[in-house]
Amino acid sequence: MISITYRITGLMFLAITLTVFLLVFLANHQMTTLFANYLVDLYQHSDGLVTGHTMMGLQEQEFLNSVHNSLIWVGWAIVLVGLAASYALARSITVPLRKLNAGVREIERGNFAHTVEVDSNDEVQQLAAAFNRMAAALETNNRLRRQLLADIAHELKTPLSVIQGNLEGMIDGVVATDREQLLSLFEESIHLNRLINDLRDLSLAEAGQLSLEKAPADINQLVAHAVGMVKRLAEEKKLQVECDLGRLPTLEVDVNRLRQVVFNLLTNAVRYTNEGGKVTVATAVERREEQEWIAVSVRDSGQGIAPEDLPYIFDHFYRADKSRNRRSGGTGIGLAIVKRLVETHGGSVLVDSRPGEGSCFKVLLPAAAPKA
Repeated sequence: MISITYRITGLMFLAITLTVFLLVFLANHQMTTLFANYLVDLYQHSDGLVTGHTMMGLQEQEFLNSVHNSLIWVGWAIVLVGLAASYALARSITVPLRKLNAGVREIERGNFAHTVEVDSNDEVQQLAAAFNRMAAALETNNRLRRQLLADIAHELKTPLSVIQGNLEGMIDGVVATDREQLLSLFEESIHLNRLINDLRDLSLAEAGQLSLEKAPADINQLVAHAVGMVKRLAEEKKLQVECDLGRLPTLEVDVNRLRQVVFNLLTNAVRYTNEGGKVTVATAVERREEQEWIAVSVRDSGQGIAPEDLPYIFDHFYRADKSRNRRSGGTGIGLAIVKRLVETHGGSVLVDSRPGEGSCFKVLLPAAAPKA
């Protein structure tokens, strides 16, 4: 393989050499012709005939030879300087490319933290900056993938360990095989099945392959049903749940998916609101960016979310309160599912939260929802 350095140098050197050769040749030719014409002595005879003879002598010939030699030496000097300049130009292009090539090999080996430093202010530097951004994105995605796998393994291990431990105890006769124990195992199996279904739906939504079974639906009725599903949990914490439902047009949505969205938001609101607090669910039509949206907001009077946690609350398995376990804090994928399901419907999720003042999650759905 011929290095691109030598190819660029060769092409530039060839172009410079040909240019210098032509210039020297033409300069020599012109100098000889014009100087010889300049030295011609013209004589007019009596019959009107004009004749002439050259006055070229030794000194004139030495002058021409000196000029010719000077042009040749200048030509060689220009060729050598051109060769050096061509090589320097080629190196200025190929050295950063070699660094990028080395960086690609590092990425291929799995070293996503590798960066390329290029000291220039041109397209090559822009390419290096794009490469560094790509490497950083790969490093982040790789870290999130490892964390996701670890979180999934942890979440699956917990119910499986409980089921396995209880079954071993039953087999050994240590744990009684009564209704209470069987109900406990049944609850763990339900949780395990729900977690697997949530992970499946989340992966399908992120891949853009989640199918929606849309049908005309009354959003207020859907919200009221979701409120009824968390009513017992709210009563256990002595929470006040209020509904402020506005007049809404009928939307074509996947009722089960959207009910899951509202249920997840309500569950979070109830879970993170202290005893005696209040959760408010409201619906309204809002106009944003010259388009009408159906807004479903869930506001609580809970502990709120710290500003440093807000950018990550929709990430997989992220919990703002790291001390919470699966029982008290959920699996950490509820909000991730909310975001993906709403985006699949062509909408978006907004959050406004301040520590100590509670949180407000708002789901925006286009009044004319696009069909799947």
